[in-house]
Amino acid sequence: MANHHAHAVLPDEPEKATLEGKNKVLGFWLFLGGETVLFGSLFATFIALRDQANGGPTSQALFDMNLVAVATLLLLTSSMTSVMATLALHKKDLKKIQLWLTITVILGLGFLALEIYEFVHYVNEGLKMSTSAFSSAFYTLVGFHGAHVAFGICWIILLQLSATKKGLTVVTAPKFYLASLYWHFIDVVWVFIFTVVYLMGMIGGKVG
Repeated sequence: MANHHAHAVLPDEPEKATLEGKNKVLGFWLFLGGETVLFGSLFATFIALRDQANGGPTSQALFDMNLVAVATLLLLTSSMTSVMATLALHKKDLKKIQLWLTITVILGLGFLALEIYEFVHYVNEGLKMSTSAFSSAFYTLVGFHGAHVAFGICWIILLQLSATKKGLTVVTAPKFYLASLYWHFIDVVWVFIFTVVYLMGMIGGKVG
């Protein structure tokens, strides 16, 4: 009954219904700013070291753009399903929130599966973490992003389980919104990875 009452009085933007919710959103934007700086440093390191293959496999020799394109499609589609979950949040429709987030999780898992397959393939082809400065920078940047995707998936699943028990309230709603912001952030980061690491690695200047 309490959960039903909380659902009934939710405002149009339930994630900002309370001062605590607004502060959480503001604080999370600051957190994402810090994450942006961190990823920026990893991108700068990769760009500086991408030509240092030291005789090992290069991006042009290894990268499978078809695989990367499919992974990119999965992650970008998951961003769209996350948007749908946010729209359902504003309509206070918990069932649709759960549906769209479940699809988001499935797409995210598909992305991770392809990334793991990619890494295993590269290692089998001789590109290990310690092979060269290029390989070290590559695995650090792409792997760090993959870890963020894995964290996002776990976070969403925990939120879904929590909402199943507690319902959609002014307490749970901000958490859904923050998870959506986080998911969009890692999607945007991947667009930069796709461009800087993969596209530039294949069609750019000399690598290795």
